[in-house]
Amino acid sequence: MRILGLDVGDRTIGIAVSDTLGITAQPLTTLKRATLEKDLVFLGKIIEEWEIGQIVVGLPLNMNGSLGPQGKKAVSFKEKLEKATNLPVVCWDERLSSAAAEKILLEGNLSRAKRKKNIDKIAAAIILQSFLESRGS
Repeated sequence: MRILGLDVGDRTIGIAVSDTLGITAQPLTTLKRATLEKDLVFLGKIIEEWEIGQIVVGLPLNMNGSLGPQGKKAVSFKEKLEKATNLPVVCWDERLSSAAAEKILLEGNLSRAKRKKNIDKIAAAIILQSFLESRGS
């Protein structure tokens, strides 16, 4: 069973998938958001194609652990996704995932345009990898 990792933003959704053993996460793509319905259809195709059994949605908590406006949006998206897919969906702390993704891309010496194009799917992979590693401990 593969697990899908999502970094949900207002304009894009970074998407990553695990291997079939649930050990490693790989960045897959970045979805430019449209309507909720279109976003769910796109994700549904990925879920079917990759035989996804569970979904992890990044939860942007404030540094003090509280839930801010973006966190509330992520929880709302999680609930809608769970209802639309009938799969278990969990929220996972994504604090600093975008900063870590930016660091990885900077170390890769990518241009600003390429960093912008890849940051969301890399952040999704970091979120998913963190979740996968927590299960092994």
